[in-house]
This record gives sequence, C-alpha cells and structure tokens, in this order.
Amino acid sequence: MALLDNGEVYGWGYNGNGQLGVGNNVNQPNPCRVAALQQMIVVQIVCGYAHAMALTDEGSVYAWGANSYGQLGTGNKANLVTPTKIALDKGRFVEIGATHYNHVSSAVTQTGKVYMWGQCRGQSITSPMETRFSTVDDAFACFSMPAVTWRPLSFETDNFYTIERHLRMAFDNQETSDLKFMVEGRVVHVHKAVLKIRCEHFRSMFQAHWGEDDKDVIEITQFSYPVYRAFLEYLYTDQVDLPPEDAIGLLDLANSYCEQQLKKLCERIIKQGITVENAAMLLAAAIKYEARDLEEFCFRFCFNHMTAVTQTEAFNKLDEQTVKNFILKAAQRGAFKY
Repeated sequence: MALLDNGEVYGWGYNGNGQLGVGNNVNQPNPCRVAALQQMIVVQIVCGYAHAMALTDEGSVYAWGANSYGQLGTGNKANLVTPTKIALDKGRFVEIGATHYNHVSSAVTQTGKVYMWGQCRGQSITSPMETRFSTVDDAFACFSMPAVTWRPLSFETDNFYTIERHLRMAFDNQETSDLKFMVEGRVVHVHKAVLKIRCEHFRSMFQAHWGEDDKDVIEITQFSYPVYRAFLEYLYTDQVDLPPEDAIGLLDLANSYCEQQLKKLCERIIKQGITVENAAMLLAAAIKYEARDLEEFCFRFCFNHMTAVTQTEAFNKLDEQTVKNFILKAAQRGAFKY
C-alpha cells in the first residue's frame, strides 16, 4: 500500500484476502488506486499481516482485508475487499496503528482514548475496545503477542527541563547547596529540603534539633564515600549505580536508615551481579542484614554451584557458624545423597 501527498491510496501485490482494497481478491502486479477512497483525503495508512486501515483528514477510519480475528473492527469476522468505515460512535480519530507481526489494530481519538481490536492476547476482539493506555505504542506493547511496536521509535532531546531533570542537576551542585557531607575526606553538596522530603532519617535530624541541625558540614564515618554518595544521589534520582560489592554497603545503610525501597533496589543489584567468586560474601551479607529473599537467592546460587563456590576465597572467609548452617541446609536439600 502507498499513500501519496495528495491523499490518494494505491495498492499492489498479493490480494488473497482483499487487503489491497480494490474490490476483489485478484492479485495486482501494478499499483491500482483504491477507488472506494477517492472521495476523501487520506492522511495515514497502516498495514497488518493481511489487512489495512486508512485514516482520513476528517478523523474517520476505514478498514479492509482479512478479518479472521476481528482485526477490521466491524463486529464480525467477515473479510472485506473494499474499505469500510468503522467505529462510527467513537468520535474523531487522530492516529491509527497496525503491525504485520500479528492481527491487531489500534486507534486514538481526539480526546486521547486509545482503542484496540483484533487478536489481543489470544482473544478475538471484533469491535474497538477502549484501553487504559494513552498511546498506541503502549497498547501494542501490552496486547499484541509478541509484544512489538507498530512503528520505529525515535527519541528526541527535550529543550525543557522537568522537575526530575532539575533534581538530577541539583545533586552535588555547589552553587545551590546549603549543606555538605564530608566522607573519607571528600565532599558531597546537597540540599536540606530535599533530604527532609525524601528521607525519614534526615527529617528527624533536621526537625528534632539534633546536633547536626545547625552544621554546614556533617562528617560521616561509618560508611564509605562511594556508598554514601550513592545513597544521597538515590534521594535525588531514585536510582543506584553501584557494583554488587558496594551495594552490600548500601544495603547496610538502607537497613540502618530504614529505607525499605532502597533495600529492595540493593537486593536487585546484588542478584544481578552474583558470581561464583562473590556468592559466599553476598550470602553472608544477606544473613547479616536480614534480607531473607536475598539470602535464599544467594543460597540457591551457592547450592547450584557448590563445588566452585566452596573453593573460593570468599567461602574460606566465612565464619564457622555460617559455614555450618550452609552445610546443614545444603544437606537438607539433598546435596550429599549417594
């Protein structure tokens, strides 16, 4: 299918399901104008596996071709060899979508409602169904199998700053900060207001008139610089970028400061970075900080790679009680059966 600048639509090639919209099922070796669309200006056309749709400048949607899964949105599963107007009661449409990977169709109304129909998650939806999404791309990612986008996605750099971007830029910004943390001789610049909003520990510190409340510089001695900086940056960004070995220290901090969300984030980083060499150390840390889910994950990794893990330096550094408990638990899981 092809759409010209003047709104004319042409089709050629295989036409076994009427997907060319020329009024028959005959293959067309040369481009043929779609006569049923001659009286209107088409602004967009999309093609599915064996069906097609057109959007006019008046916001109307026309569909034709294969309809075995209801992808034409006509309320039935009969194929159509000529374009037929659909979704008459949904208002004006501003965008349509389809993909050759499956038999799914979608459209967005002027009011922002997104509709889907066709083979949605294995079910045949023969009439446009309103979704909870705000874009066609999100709808395709959710309902189509496999999850695909119906068009190439591009990313553009915004010329404006969101609150999120402003916060990222504000972290460790000497010009705007009103507080410094000194960790291992290195300084991190922060803002009291952000810390009070984001963290109960700092909220108590600055509102309960602790000794630190009147200080311009607060020295931290119980955590390393990479760990504490990562924690402060997390308060500004909700993200953590640390290797699993340092994430152990951040897990300790999260445990001390009662930051449950940060604790879960650290556990995810540790799970993604576990290896034979560090598994025993991570297991010991999970036990120490009472991270039960992480402890079970690390144990299963050690259990599945027991021969290699037990020969590592990290395993040799485990305390006697941890080793004893590991062997007992492994025995209960059948590790030493003959």
